[in-house]
Amino acid sequence: MNTIYKIVALVGVSVLTTSCFNKERPNYQFMPNMYESVAYETYSEVPTTVFENGKEGQLPAEGSIPRGYEPEAYPDTPEGLELAKVNQKSPLAESDKNLEKGKELYTIYCSVCHGAKGDGKGNLVKKEKFLGVPDYKDRELTEGGIYHVITYGLNSMGSHSNQLSQHERWLVTDYVLKLKSE
Repeated sequence: MNTIYKIVALVGVSVLTTSCFNKERPNYQFMPNMYESVAYETYSEVPTTVFENGKEGQLPAEGSIPRGYEPEAYPDTPEGLELAKVNQKSPLAESDKNLEKGKELYTIYCSVCHGAKGDGKGNLVKKEKFLGVPDYKDRELTEGGIYHVITYGLNSMGSHSNQLSQHERWLVTDYVLKLKSE
């Protein structure tokens, strides 16, 4: 009698587990929005049902700073450049300075216009794409001024803050000062 109960129980459990299975329609999804998210067009308005205040839910909190970003000490103004020339010094310790890396970065980003020796005779100047690129030896250069110009750009030179990290900009600054002294 015990074996009959076991057989009936086994058949009952197997019927229950297989009766919910349907090949045309998969099993229930407990969190369907995790599997099938709502698609939104790029730059389109989000329905107010998603965020109470419309788009405000997508904006970062006021005064927040992106992770890993350090704000610059001086603003992108002529006054900021003058203050940087006078006051800003390299934060790199002697052990962090790497002239080889600075030379490599200078060759990639700067020598096309400024020349390999810093004489203002890079390939683009030779082909007359840009004119008036200064020779470093003829200019009064300071660490802060060079860093500020690399960060924000000046005249025809554009900003390199998107291509170079702050540390890399200081390495290039050190290498430019080395070229000036040669």
